[in-house]
Amino acid sequence: MSKEDIRINIPNLISLLRLLCVPLTVWLIMKNEVLAAFWVFVFAGVSDALDGFIAKKFNLQTELGAYLDPIADKALLISVFVTLGQAGYLDSWLILLVVFRDGLILVGAFLYHVIYQNLTMEPLLISKVNTTAQFALVTLVLGLHGFAIA
Repeated sequence: MSKEDIRINIPNLISLLRLLCVPLTVWLIMKNEVLAAFWVFVFAGVSDALDGFIAKKFNLQTELGAYLDPIADKALLISVFVTLGQAGYLDSWLILLVVFRDGLILVGAFLYHVIYQNLTMEPLLISKVNTTAQFALVTLVLGLHGFAIA
């Protein structure tokens, strides 16, 4: 990565902020502060859309951002899925499916990088749809329990 590729800009700061939401969201769920976790998670979800929009709109895309954004997404989603499973809000088969899928993607990306020495991080439409569905499911679960609907 060149110096230009690792510059910190607004979209990268937003991704870093989303990464900081991970321990806070997990802690809030563990403390049974599900409504607060809901709002932190909603903020994180909005930040996911916002960082990409700003990066594209103002031509602020960097190699760092190409790695940081999906790492922040995966860290948030996997951590929250596992925590929701531990809290009894989601079934273990779903947690295993999410963790296995993301683990498989990480191993595949690592092996591709080792073999070909060139890995371009460009999300596919199906990956974006999957991430959106995961964010929606977690938002629904946190909202139902946070607002005492479920």
